[in-house]
Amino acid sequence: MLFRGKQPETTVWRRFRPRADWFAFRREGDLYVAQVRASGERSVDLFHSLTEQLPPTVDLSLECVRSARTYTGKGLHLAEVKEAVARLKVPLVASAGVEVSVISGDEQLALSSNLDLWIYARSDRWLYLLLGRGLEERAELPPRGWTVARKDFAGAPELIDAVTSAAERLTLTLG
Repeated sequence: MLFRGKQPETTVWRRFRPRADWFAFRREGDLYVAQVRASGERSVDLFHSLTEQLPPTVDLSLECVRSARTYTGKGLHLAEVKEAVARLKVPLVASAGVEVSVISGDEQLALSSNLDLWIYARSDRWLYLLLGRGLEERAELPPRGWTVARKDFAGAPELIDAVTSAAERLTLTLG
């Protein structure tokens, strides 16, 4: 009792959160597909950090469901795309409603409007990258407890402004 320290405080978040973030990995024809199931914040962080694995020149697509605008850019420098995604992290987690895709010749990282992370690739290297990030592979993912239909996204002027600003900074075309 003399050397026993103070008991750490248990929070509701730690007690009831999932033990791990999960992903399902499968082959569909000549493509490997990974679907990641994590919290919105974790999915956005993973999306941002996994873009490091792409080549130095990529294409980018931003589809803002809230404003019904789609921005695209080809042959962008990866460093600039990473910086733009980093600036979008906080508004994305707060509001969701933007589909972001970073595309290279053989791979695509996509963040859905509900903040689900998807990876499409011609090689299975993403399996090992996801395992290295501490995610747990599952044959099937449990159903999500919530989703928002595309038509139900409204408001969030801060997010719309952040997407517009990113598109202008990267000189993306409105399409």
